[in-house]
Amino acid sequence: MIRGCVNLVDRGPAPFASRRRDDERAVSEVLGVVMLLAMVITIMGGVWVFLNPYLSDFEDNTNWNSATGLADRIEDRLEVAGNAPDGTGFRNTLAIQSTAIRSVQNVEHWTISADLTDREAINIRQVNASTIAVLAANETARSITIQSPETTYQQTLPVSHQEVFVSHNASSPHWMITTVFGADGEPLHRHVMWTLSGLQITTSLGQGEHQIVLMNNARAERFPNEAWSVSAMPLVEFDRMANDELRLSILLTDVVANGSIGSGSNVGMQFVSQGPMTLFTGEAYNVNFNVFNALHDVITPQYNNNWLADYTIQRSAGTLDTYIGFAPHERASGADGLSVSSQNLPLYFEVDIQRVEVSR
Repeated sequence: MIRGCVNLVDRGPAPFASRRRDDERAVSEVLGVVMLLAMVITIMGGVWVFLNPYLSDFEDNTNWNSATGLADRIEDRLEVAGNAPDGTGFRNTLAIQSTAIRSVQNVEHWTISADLTDREAINIRQVNASTIAVLAANETARSITIQSPETTYQQTLPVSHQEVFVSHNASSPHWMITTVFGADGEPLHRHVMWTLSGLQITTSLGQGEHQIVLMNNARAERFPNEAWSVSAMPLVEFDRMANDELRLSILLTDVVANGSIGSGSNVGMQFVSQGPMTLFTGEAYNVNFNVFNALHDVITPQYNNNWLADYTIQRSAGTLDTYIGFAPHERASGADGLSVSSQNLPLYFEVDIQRVEVSR
């Protein structure tokens, strides 16, 4: 060996060490991918948990808008069919997914009465299902006619200053029209009792069911865990015309349906008119109407509060002596019915009813 010379030694890594570091690097890449996927899944889960209430509210809002639009379309079709002649109608196909439609039977009860002449004031009292009592203040009542869907009953009335009891066979839970006539056959008084039915639209929401009831041109809604609220009133209009004449108009709508209409992507609904009827037309006196809604106890007070809002203000201001408009018949709440304060101005009274049969 030559002094000062150094043998060259291979300083490179051993094959085993190189393979070990490669293995370690491969394992770390797998763990990195797994950790990245876990982080992505965790973030996505957190985002889903955070957004889920908003997505649920969005879906509920979509279903509510769909139900409200469906109610609007049904109301339009009821109006068109109600004005059509008896036996005519049409058929429409509606998409009512997540929504069910069914009938609401006997939901609203109306009692309307008025004198048809200023020479007499007549009161008709319902004693029971087959007996009524007639009291004519001026004793001019001579005959009576009682109409119902099944029959028409007629009877002469004796001259009396007391109540005259009339037993009849024209009783009906649906409707009954009583007309009192004078000696020359002139109608003196009319008394109408009518029980109306409607439709209910039920939509599933995240917290329960949302319900819309279409009844007599009015609309009541209830959200889950909330009370019923009236979003549209019945068509009762009071106007003062340019010649100082008053006009009171009432439009009733009776929807007859059997059972449930159902739900689905394409549901056919048939709207057939049973013929409109005119119950009152012309000048009237001592007008009185009373409505009772059987859907819930809070509906009728909402009706009365709306109609008597102006009366309440005028009573608080002490100006009822000049007030013209709706007024309570007896109790101030309107529980005994409503009348009209006309201040001796002529009052023209119009009452019409639309009758529509809805089926699938």
